Amino acid sequence: MKCRFCDKELKNLMIDLGMTPLANAYLDNTSIKKEELFYPLRISVCQNCLLVQLVESVESPKQLFSEYLYFSSFSKTWLNHAEELANNLIKKFSLDERNQITEIASNDGYLLKHFKNSNIPILGIEPAENIAKHAEEQGIKTINKFFGLKTANELKENGYDTDLLIAINVLPHVPNVKDFVAGIKKILKPNGICVIQFSTYMLPFLKDTEFDSIYHEHYSYFSLLSIQKILSSFKLEIFDVDELSIHGGSLRIYLKHIENLKIEIDPKVNNLIKKEIDAGLDLVSTYETFSKRVTESKLKIWDFFITAKQNNKKIVGYGAPAKGNTMLNFCGIGKEIIEYIVDISPHKQGLFLPGTHIPIKKPEIIKETKPDYVVILSWNFKEEIIEQMKIIREWGGKFVVLHPKIEIS
Repeated sequence: MKCRFCDKELKNLMIDLGMTPLANAYLDNTSIKKEELFYPLRISVCQNCLLVQLVESVESPKQLFSEYLYFSSFSKTWLNHAEELANNLIKKFSLDERNQITEIASNDGYLLKHFKNSNIPILGIEPAENIAKHAEEQGIKTINKFFGLKTANELKENGYDTDLLIAINVLPHVPNVKDFVAGIKKILKPNGICVIQFSTYMLPFLKDTEFDSIYHEHYSYFSLLSIQKILSSFKLEIFDVDELSIHGGSLRIYLKHIENLKIEIDPKVNNLIKKEIDAGLDLVSTYETFSKRVTESKLKIWDFFITAKQNNKKIVGYGAPAKGNTMLNFCGIGKEIIEYIVDISPHKQGLFLPGTHIPIKKPEIIKETKPDYVVILSWNFKEEIIEQMKIIREWGGKFVVLHPKIEIS
């Protein structure tokens, strides 16, 4: 396979997680009786441009994302993050009713609603038909399309070139990164700004061995070094960056047209590049140690579950995220180990996890069954979950986080 960006042959495999189902292909009572499809799950690093990427693409984006079960409005932590981001952007760039704000992969409008409340014109672009419909019902103007150069041209022709373009946790989901960035270049006004945020950020990814962030819906994994090369090839320039703790470590970058000389480059950009180089992110050899560390994590996870079951502990899980499905399938942890999963989203309740077929139930069942351990699969929201489920302390129940290291509390 060739690199998604520079077209060089991919020769450096980072890890092979084996054959797994699609991480968001949840099963209902009918589909669980049918044959389930499994696909290779491997990532490589390009020795030329350093883009880390999925080796095999298994489905078209339309098949993966046209109907989606991830609604952003079910996490208080994430909602607070979104409100803070909106308020900061309004203040940072002096946004008002004269500006057009467009969000790519706008989900259910959880972010755009804050701009709307400030009377700033908004437009959401959401590929999932069910979620786009929900956003419209909430009063968030949304079009049901995939974003790329074609969509950008259509929007610009209809007067929707934008002052502020936002793309939160969407870039890793894009199979054709060049077409996506070309669309950004096209739709931004001459003095326009684009804000991109992604959780597949290689600095914490490598540091904390975040192998559970690997799944088929994540086509690419970025460092500042690699994303800078991609953007500069389209004459887009990063002028500011924010390192974030959300989702186990994320990166937010601020872009402008390279022709726009009014905005100066913040020193944080070069400082972060230096930090990445100091961590070895400019060397292919750094990425090649990842597989060994993943194996070490897998053995520790096995050790916890084996010991717990030998001691007759009742184990359940909290959260049914894609990352949890990667971890469970890779480690071979099924319903004989974890009896059930609970999730706050009603869109997932009553379904089954792909591959493992562990049933997803309402959180209230935990109080009825009184498990010894609640394994937090959505570990990126562990503080929020521990607060929600602190009732387990009443019968001596404990929380378990498996990643990035095993914690029992």
